[in-house]
Amino acid sequence: MNPKASTKIKQTNPDYEIKIGKAVLKLTNQNKIYFPEDNITKGDVVDYYFEIAPLILPYLKDRPQSLNRFPNGINAPSFFQKDLNIDVIPEWVHTEKVYSDSNKKSLNYLICNDQETLVYMANLGCIEINPWNSRLKKLDNPDWLVIDLDPEDIPFKEVVKTALETKKVFDEMEIDCYCKTSGGRGMHIFVPLNAKYDYAIVRNFANLVAKQVNERLPDITSLIRQPSKRQKKVYLDYLQNSRGQTLAAPYSIRPRRYGTVSTPLDWKEVNSKLDPTSFTIKNTLKRIDKKGDLWDKVIGKGVDLKKAIKNINLNS
Repeated sequence: MNPKASTKIKQTNPDYEIKIGKAVLKLTNQNKIYFPEDNITKGDVVDYYFEIAPLILPYLKDRPQSLNRFPNGINAPSFFQKDLNIDVIPEWVHTEKVYSDSNKKSLNYLICNDQETLVYMANLGCIEINPWNSRLKKLDNPDWLVIDLDPEDIPFKEVVKTALETKKVFDEMEIDCYCKTSGGRGMHIFVPLNAKYDYAIVRNFANLVAKQVNERLPDITSLIRQPSKRQKKVYLDYLQNSRGQTLAAPYSIRPRRYGTVSTPLDWKEVNSKLDPTSFTIKNTLKRIDKKGDLWDKVIGKGVDLKKAIKNINLNS
């Protein structure tokens, strides 16, 4: 699968209406600066998501969204919004009532299944896109296992080393895994599951993998969540495999310097030369035209964890 990006929509007028599908959107303040050091505007963000829609939507379909809104750019206050007021949003915006463990009640989560909704989110100030790991029909069963490599004040080469060791562990279990930049200083490693297992099983399996990596790289990795106690190591975050947890979607912009993008990688790219800041809103579309979607198998048939666990060496 290598869907092509759509035609650009950017106009010189900072406020205008556009029809996408059957929806009419009013885009506002498109000349507002969102990334001051890089002169990236709200219109640039909106335009990027309009163009990237065919690539990112398969990873968003039927997933509750936690809206991380930056109405005045990355240097101004932001806020998360899970519960939408259905009385004020456009009637074509799809929401679903989903129980939130953290809020202890059902919320009206936005569901982004089409280009117009993605553009609507961007116009709300959603610089990054944060979907659940599971879909509406199987909310308790994630579509992928996640190992989030979260460094605490440590050179990126150590993140690369950790990623490669994590892949080695998965290789030994005969599991295919896929990686992407986080858009920050970390990396995300995913294993396709196709919603075969519930979150508890997936989290326990991810914990086993994290322990394996930590045992092999104790000097640079940690299983301790608190940054102050990690001692400048790469946190092997397996707790992302929990209901309602979110990570930046593949191809999502991050609210960071340069307008970095969480970018799927070929494992051959994960080496000492890898620079996560080199993947940005300004070059991602050209990269996709050249390489295609390197992550389409993440939403494939999924691996067999029961078979894989027999290959794990718990005494290594």
